[in-house]
Amino acid sequence: STTKQLHRIHSIIITLGLEKSSFFSGKLISKYAQFKDPKSSFSVFHQVSPTANVYQWNSIIRALTHNGLFTKALGFYGKMRKLDVLPDKCTLPSVINSCAALVDIEMGQVVHENVLKMGLGSDLYIGNALVDMYERFGCMDEALKMFDEMPERDVVSWNSLISGYSANGYWVEALEFYNMSRMEGIMPDSFTVSSVLPACGGLVNVKEGELLHCLVEKIGLHGDVVVSNGLLSMYFKFNRLVEARRIFDEMVVRDTVSWNTLICGYSQMELFKESIELFMLMVNRFKPDLLTITSVLRACGHLRDLEFGKFVHEYMKKGGFQSDVTADNILIDMYAKCGDLLASREVFDRMMCKDSVSWNSMINCYIQHLNYDEVLKLAMIMKVDMKVDSVTCVMLLSVSTQLADKELGKEIHCDIIKLGFDSDVIVNNSMVDMYAKCGLINDSLKVFENMKTHDRVTWNTIVAACVQSGDFTLGLRMINQMRTEGVMPDAATVLGILPMCSFFASKRQGKEIHGCIFRFGFETDVPTGNALIEMYSKCGSLKNSIQVFDRMKVRDVVTWTAMISAYGMYGEGGKALRAFEDMKATGVVPDHVTFVAIIYACSHSGLVEEGLACFDQMQKDYNLEPRIEHYACVVDLLSRSGLITKAEDFINSMPLKPDASIWGSLLSACRSTGNILVAERVAERILEQKSNDTGYYVLASNVYAILGKWDQVRMIRKSIRARGLKKDPGCSWIEIKRRLYVFGTGDKFFEQFEEVNKLLGIISGLMAKEGYVADLRYVLHDVEEDEKRDMLCGHSERLAIAFGLLNTEPGTPLQIMKNLRVCGDCHTVTKYISMIMQREILVRDANRFHLFKDGTCSCGDHW
Repeated sequence: STTKQLHRIHSIIITLGLEKSSFFSGKLISKYAQFKDPKSSFSVFHQVSPTANVYQWNSIIRALTHNGLFTKALGFYGKMRKLDVLPDKCTLPSVINSCAALVDIEMGQVVHENVLKMGLGSDLYIGNALVDMYERFGCMDEALKMFDEMPERDVVSWNSLISGYSANGYWVEALEFYNMSRMEGIMPDSFTVSSVLPACGGLVNVKEGELLHCLVEKIGLHGDVVVSNGLLSMYFKFNRLVEARRIFDEMVVRDTVSWNTLICGYSQMELFKESIELFMLMVNRFKPDLLTITSVLRACGHLRDLEFGKFVHEYMKKGGFQSDVTADNILIDMYAKCGDLLASREVFDRMMCKDSVSWNSMINCYIQHLNYDEVLKLAMIMKVDMKVDSVTCVMLLSVSTQLADKELGKEIHCDIIKLGFDSDVIVNNSMVDMYAKCGLINDSLKVFENMKTHDRVTWNTIVAACVQSGDFTLGLRMINQMRTEGVMPDAATVLGILPMCSFFASKRQGKEIHGCIFRFGFETDVPTGNALIEMYSKCGSLKNSIQVFDRMKVRDVVTWTAMISAYGMYGEGGKALRAFEDMKATGVVPDHVTFVAIIYACSHSGLVEEGLACFDQMQKDYNLEPRIEHYACVVDLLSRSGLITKAEDFINSMPLKPDASIWGSLLSACRSTGNILVAERVAERILEQKSNDTGYYVLASNVYAILGKWDQVRMIRKSIRARGLKKDPGCSWIEIKRRLYVFGTGDKFFEQFEEVNKLLGIISGLMAKEGYVADLRYVLHDVEEDEKRDMLCGHSERLAIAFGLLNTEPGTPLQIMKNLRVCGDCHTVTKYISMIMQREILVRDANRFHLFKDGTCSCGDHW
C-alpha cells in the first residue's frame, strides 16, 4: 500500500463514522508510523483523546518509538499513567526501548519497578527489552541479573546479553555466553554472529574465529552483509589479509561499511598504496563516506602523495561532504607530511571550529618544517583562546630543546604551572629532557625530584640527562635508585646505562647489565647489541665484543662499524679490514662513520696503503663526499707513520679548509717524531684557528715547551685563561674489588701515598739497571731536571699502576683507564714495569688500548 491509499482508507473510515473505533484508530496510528508520518499518527490519536483504551496508547507510544521520538514516547507513557490507564505487556517493551535509546537510567529503573509491581517480570518480551536496556546503559551486572531471573529465554535474550558484553568490550564474557547458548541448544542467527565476531577479533582468538566462520558457512549466514562485514573486520584484526580479501571478493552485496573496513584495514596494515587503489575502485561503484575519505587522506600523508591528496580533497568539496573537525585535522596533517605547509595553513585558517588537536596539528606542522617562529606565534594566539593542553606544552618544550633556548624553556615552564599541567608525568618528562639538553642539569634534577610519580620514561630521561652532562656517578646512582623503587628497565634504560660503564670502564657492572639484558629478553634488540659491543670494547674486553657480535642474528651498519672501531682501538688493523670486507660482502653499505672507523684502525696499525685505499673507496665506490673528519684521519694515518712531509702536502691539497683537528693530528705526530721545524710551523697554524677546544692550545704549548720557548708557553696559557677555557687535568683510575680508585697527576692525598711513592722509587732503580733514561721532553714546565724527573713519577697512570701492584695478587693483570693520551715516557715506563713485575697491564687512554706484556706494547708504538 502507498500513502495515497492509506489516506483514501482513512477518509472511508471517517465517512463511516468509525474514526473513534479503538481497532481502526489503533491501526491508522500504526500504519502512519510505518510510512514515517508521525504527525498523522498524532492527529489520529488526538481525535480519540482522552481515551482509557490501552490499545490506542500502545499504538501511539509504539509509533513514536518507531520514528525515533523517544522523549515524546516517554511523555505519552507519563500521561497514560496520570490518567490511571494501566499499561500491559505490549506497552512496556516500547517504553523500555525509549529509555535505552535516551540512556535515561533513572527513568529505566522507574519503568523496571513498574514492571515488577504489575507482575510482568516473567514476560519474555519485557525481559528481553530490560536486558537490552541495561546492556545499552553499560550496566552489565544488572543485565546479567535480569537475564538470570528470566524463567524463559529465547535467541533474542541470549543475543541481548552477548551483544551487551561485546559492545562494552567484555570480550571474554561475550564468548563464554555464546558458548553457553550453544550448549543450551540455541541456534545462532545473524545478530548473534555479528555480536561474537568483534569479541574474537578483540581477543585475537583465531581458533574461535575460524570455528565461527565455519558455522556461518554451514547455516548459510554468509549472504548477510552485516555478518560478512564482521568477518572482514575480524580477519583484519588477525592480520590475515588473504582471508579478508577473499571474503570481500565473494560478497554478493557490499555496503559502505564493507568498503570502509577493507580500505581502513589496508591503511592500518600500512598497505597505503593498496588502500588508495581500493578507494579508486569504490568511487566508481559506490559513494564513500567521510570515514573512508579520512582513511585515504591518512594513507596519502604516509605516502607523501601530495597529488592524490589534493585529488581526494577536491573530491570532498565537489561531493558536498560536510568536513568535520576530525577530517580537517587529518587534512592539516596530510598536507604537512606532503610538504605543502601553505595548504595546511589554508585548511586551518578556514576552519570555523578548531579544537586543541587542530592547533596542535598546525603547531606540529611548523615543528616538522623547523619553522619555530611560526610555532611561537601560533602558541601566543592559542593561549588567548585557552586551547592549550598538555600536548601543546610538550611540543613547545621540544622547540626550546631543539633551539637549546633555556629562557624560552623557563617561560614555558611558568605557563605549565599556571595552566596546572605540572603534575602531568609526560609534561614533566619533557621538562627534565629540555633542561638537560639546555645544559641546566640542576634544573632538570629539581623537576625530577618534585615529581610525585616517575614512570620508566622519567628514569630513562634523567639517566640520559646525567650521561649528557657527563655526570656518570650521578647517573649510576639514579640507576640504583630506579631499581630500588622497583621500576623494570627496558631497552632504552639499557642504552642509557651502557655508555656509563664504557666511560668508567666498569666491565663488572657492564656484565651485570648484560645479564639483565638476557633476563628481560632484549638480546635480540639490534641497538642494544651494538651498545654492548661498544661497552665491552671500551671496558678492555675485545673478546666479549666479538662474542656479542658473533651471537647477533641481525647486524646493521652500526653493528659492523662498532666492531671495526673496536678492532681499531686494540691495534688490530688487519682484523678491522677483514671485518670491513665481510660487511660489504653481506650487502651492508658502509656510511661516513664506517670510513672514519676503518681509516682510524689502519692509522693505529701503521697500515698506510690500506687506509689510503679505503679513503679512495668512499667517493669512487660509494659516492660519499669525504668530510673534515675523514681528512683528519688520513692526516693522522700519514703523520703517525712518520710521513710528515706527505701529510703536510695532503693538507695543502685538501678541498676543505683545514681546521684545528687536522693541524692537531700533524702536530701530535711532529712532537712524537721530533720534527721540530714542522711542529713550530703547525703550532702557529693551530693558534690561528682560535678553537674552543683547549686540547689544541695545550698541544701547541707543549711543542713550545719542548723547544724551550717559555715566553710562548706563558702567552698560550694566559690566552687559555682569558678565553675562559680550562685544561682537563690528567687523571687515571683503577677498579679493585668493586671499588673505583681515581688518581690525579701529582696527587699526594690518597690512601697508601707513602707506599706508592716508595714502590715507584724501587721500580725506578730497577728500570735504570735495565737501561731506562727518563725522557724529560714530556715535562712541560720550566723547572730543574731533578724536579722534572719527580714530575714524571707523579703522572696519574704511574700512581694508578703502583697502587694496583700493591693491592692485587702477584701475576694478576691490571687495567688502568686514563682520560688523556698516554705520554711517551709513561708508555716506555709501563713497558719496563710489565717486564720487571711480570704483569699484563691494559691501559686505555683517550685514543686506544695498550696491552703491555713482557716489555712490549700491542700498539707497536703507533699511538
